[in-house]
Amino acid sequence: MTGPLSDVKIVELAGQGPAPFAGALLADFGADVVIVDRPPEGGWQPEVPRPFDFYNRNKRSVALDLKSEAGRATARALIAGADILIEGYRPGVAERLGLGPEECLALNPALIYGRMTGWGQDGPMAQEAGHDINYLAMTGALHAIGQADAPPPPPLNLVADLGGGGMFLVTGLLVALHHARATGQGQVVDCAMLDGVSQLMSAFHAFRQQGSWTTNRQDNIVDGGAPFFGTYATRDGKYVSVGAMEPKFYANLLAGLGLDAAELPDRDVRANWPALRARFAEVFATRTRDEWEVHMAGRDACFSPVLDMDEARAHPQMQARGTFAEMAGLTWPAPAPRLSRTPGSLRNPAPEPGADSAAVLADWGVTEAAR
Repeated sequence: MTGPLSDVKIVELAGQGPAPFAGALLADFGADVVIVDRPPEGGWQPEVPRPFDFYNRNKRSVALDLKSEAGRATARALIAGADILIEGYRPGVAERLGLGPEECLALNPALIYGRMTGWGQDGPMAQEAGHDINYLAMTGALHAIGQADAPPPPPLNLVADLGGGGMFLVTGLLVALHHARATGQGQVVDCAMLDGVSQLMSAFHAFRQQGSWTTNRQDNIVDGGAPFFGTYATRDGKYVSVGAMEPKFYANLLAGLGLDAAELPDRDVRANWPALRARFAEVFATRTRDEWEVHMAGRDACFSPVLDMDEARAHPQMQARGTFAEMAGLTWPAPAPRLSRTPGSLRNPAPEPGADSAAVLADWGVTEAAR
């Protein structure tokens, strides 16, 4: 292992979504992340075929039956030598397996026990099933997204699963690891998507209490209400985006559109926004998306084309940055963020369940007697 986290050993109880995403981010920077998979011998296969499971890149896999005492014994032996444990089970499941925080911290007092859930470990909804959209809905974020005359659209599963979940889990794990290495004291990281998205909504809670944000969709400055922050259809049925909030960028946008500010309604009066949006839409509809991209290049107007995923991978900006990289015949997002001295790397695609059992047990010093 190479990278700034090459001295960090992580046991990840196999799951889906934000927990393995968090593990992948740490693995990118060198952590030895070992997935505890179910044994494939009984016919079980992961829901996402491993060659396409991008969240399990750069990891190794051991196959253990956690419902058997032998499997749990081996898991405990691995946990005893780990810096971090990641689990994304419903509250109480790990405890029923004998792998809850109390048991694991007794084995390894410096362990960071990372728990990833939607609702959190406690509260009246802790045992309810849910997915990204449900947690997002409960925070007020989903209600604020979308057009005024349509239901709120699901913003993929980026906001709650990955933003409010996986990214906050990474933060909690690294903060707790820093403390453990200074003091020898481990702890539990209780990461709930509900909490994370609420944190992401900080500014909007402030705006609402300030009185500058309404609870109506498409009525505010960054929700598509403002004509200078939104998307517009082009002549070919594609779209462009504008985010010209600041006066100087707004002036550049108007210049690119061939509009005179003196002949337009005052943008600072919200009552004028529908008329301004209609005028912008009329102008954007006169050219294709690609023609607008060429026309607006270099104008510093907070403008960009709306690309699909295939177009995004091929765009010159992505190519110049090396935002995507090739590995195992597939195109992957490259590790981020960029570190100047110790960058992350793509080393291996996701392993098949149990592919590394013997090597991991040997590397981690788990003897037959401990299994």
